[in-house]
Amino acid sequence: MLQGLPGLGVALAAGAALVLALPPYSILPFALIAFAVLAIMLHGTPWPVAFRIGYLFGLGQFVPGLFWITESFQVEADRFGWLALPAVFGLAALLAVFPAFACALAARMARAGLPLSLSLATGWTGLEWLRGHVLTGFPWNLAAYTLADWLPLAQMASLVGSYGLGFLLVLCSALVGLAFRAPARRLQVIRFASATAIAVTVAGFGFARLTLSDPPSERGTQIRVVQPNIAQSAKWDEGSRKANILRLLALSARPGDYDILLWPETAWPGFLAEDTGARIMLGWLLPKTAVLLAGSPEREVTSNETVYRNSVLAIAPDGSVLTRYAKHHLVPFGEYVPWRRVLPFQRLVESLGDFLPGPGPRTLAFGPHPYAGIAICYEIIFPGHVVDDAIRPDWIFNATNDAWFGSSIGPKQHLASARMRAIEEGLPLVRAANTGISAVVDAYGETLAMLDIETSGVIDMRLPRSLPPTLYARLGDWSALLLILGSWGVFAFWVWRKKTVLKGSQK
Repeated sequence: MLQGLPGLGVALAAGAALVLALPPYSILPFALIAFAVLAIMLHGTPWPVAFRIGYLFGLGQFVPGLFWITESFQVEADRFGWLALPAVFGLAALLAVFPAFACALAARMARAGLPLSLSLATGWTGLEWLRGHVLTGFPWNLAAYTLADWLPLAQMASLVGSYGLGFLLVLCSALVGLAFRAPARRLQVIRFASATAIAVTVAGFGFARLTLSDPPSERGTQIRVVQPNIAQSAKWDEGSRKANILRLLALSARPGDYDILLWPETAWPGFLAEDTGARIMLGWLLPKTAVLLAGSPEREVTSNETVYRNSVLAIAPDGSVLTRYAKHHLVPFGEYVPWRRVLPFQRLVESLGDFLPGPGPRTLAFGPHPYAGIAICYEIIFPGHVVDDAIRPDWIFNATNDAWFGSSIGPKQHLASARMRAIEEGLPLVRAANTGISAVVDAYGETLAMLDIETSGVIDMRLPRSLPPTLYARLGDWSALLLILGSWGVFAFWVWRKKTVLKGSQK
């Protein structure tokens, strides 16, 4: 059944099954089935065949998993609508190369003597890591995110990160799949037992971490998250500008006290840093010592050009800018055109020019409030690249605008990525989204409050407390590498031990 044309269909279907295991569906058995089937198909295959199987698996994974991108092309359908399907299929065709190489590498390592289950988990993790780094990276829908809504299982990310958790998931699934191909009963039992041991360890650690967690503090910084729900088509429309500002002000001025007021990415329809009158007006909203964190574009005129940045500004009650953060991980073709001199493409976002990146992750200090790590929109999907290594923040603020993607599954997948960052770093995360999903997430990845897609409103609550730095916060992706090397070491010890016992029995 897995040979020839039917086999190609099975590879596509297995990749598509993985999408059903990801948020918002989160049907975890589909992830186990997908990687188990993939391991069975790779069993005994030469690497060119494995490459083809992996490529088809990747197409099955990325076409339906990223189809929400088509929504962004409908905002200006007269200009870009015709590009929607070519963009999705083209991006999927490019990204499918990574699982293809992962499977080819797994086949080669298996031929060299490493068990296929361990080879596939290693290859998959290594190529996921490359997908998150090559050509600015796109680590969307990592294997570990199938566990994002299964909080006890997701807690292992605090030790080994999302890449390491994905390694354990693929290894466990592959062991189960290959147990059905085991030539001997004893080997079948060993594979099932190994998979069970991995699952029990991951679940046991997660349940213990959540059970032993301290109850939330009754005292803490009071925050207000504003979700204005302004359609992307109206966001920069000059005729809607006044109405958009009034909506932000009305939501922000609702009764209640707060220490930090949080607005989404590019919430202010203009250059707020240059508009002293607007900042003073906004300062009137703020209680004494309170601060507004507002998304706003910035520009800087140099002798040669005008430089634009996507920023978050900290505004004091007197209207002054206390500090700022500039987005450093920009969206290709959305905020800039890569290789502009070579590629004849336009940006999907109409503006005066390309944005330039900021210097990197940065911790903001403003007044007496907890230190904040800032991640604007797309930046939150990058494991290990959200928090400033020099100064650890007390919480993460994710300002975003997912209005481009309507009510599709895109914003829900985006939120899942953000929640995994909270678990990895041991830090609470607050998300202010223009049209949703805004949320407050604790350091264990649990969503404490949220505003759903295409609704307007505010979230008023205490900022959850932070945890001590996790192992992943200290080691970063090195923890995943140590996990892989440790797994190889266990296998090497098992082989050595088996040979030693065999020699002893022969004597």
